[in-house]
Amino acid sequence: MQIGIFTGVTDESIGPGELAQAVEDRGFESLFVAEHTHIPVTVTTPYPGGGEIPRDYYRNFDPFVSLAFAAARTERLRIGTAVTLVVQRDPIVLAKEVASLDAASGGRFELGVGVGWLREEMRNHGTDPRTRVALQRERLLAMTAIWTEEQAEFHGEFVDFGPLYSWPKPVQRPRPPVWLGGWGPSTHERILDHADGWLAPVGIPLDELAKGIAELRRLAEDRGRAPVPVIATVFDPRPGDLNRLAELGIHRTLLGIIPVMPRDAALRELDRFAEINRNT
Repeated sequence: MQIGIFTGVTDESIGPGELAQAVEDRGFESLFVAEHTHIPVTVTTPYPGGGEIPRDYYRNFDPFVSLAFAAARTERLRIGTAVTLVVQRDPIVLAKEVASLDAASGGRFELGVGVGWLREEMRNHGTDPRTRVALQRERLLAMTAIWTEEQAEFHGEFVDFGPLYSWPKPVQRPRPPVWLGGWGPSTHERILDHADGWLAPVGIPLDELAKGIAELRRLAEDRGRAPVPVIATVFDPRPGDLNRLAELGIHRTLLGIIPVMPRDAALRELDRFAEINRNT
């Protein structure tokens, strides 16, 4: 099981380059960062965590800018998003960003995606929350065509473009890994349809996670597929948590630094996580 770090990068946190170097220097395998383009002033959508929307959500750097700095300061570190809000991004531009970052990093990028929860944020991007699941699917399929075909085209209900050229192509073939976030049978069906792995929900109890993994494996087996890799994210890990996750067959566990901390506090938290990792 690989061990990485998940956090936000903001104008109040450690910078993305220094953060990535600190993560790599402490022996972690990957760094994944969050995304929100903005938070509308008036919000009626309930925050999934309960209470007020955290301050970090208002101040996120663009994840592709953060990860470009991260790639430039490191040599081996895998870099990724958790998650990119695909339904709030133009698919042709996003395909270019993903391919460029993968090529510039030497094939180290991984794309975590989710349909999002903040309805007002989506609407500001012209996205109807009611159709966001179908929209995400079409945009991912269209991006895959751009990454894998010399003359790519796509004709769907929400995405429609004629033949086009787009370079660079990703280093990783046929595309960088796509991790789909979410929960439940419909999420698992969508992973098998148009993703490569499951980005399990943050904070899910281990017994529920085990049930989800078993169901995903059953669905994959029914379709003649190999077991689907899973990423789990944990905050404030307790003794034995990493061992239990490894026993579940988790591909990667991300240790979360949330809420975002100032530089010195974040470095201390990385040191604490590194000690936990060494003792696992």
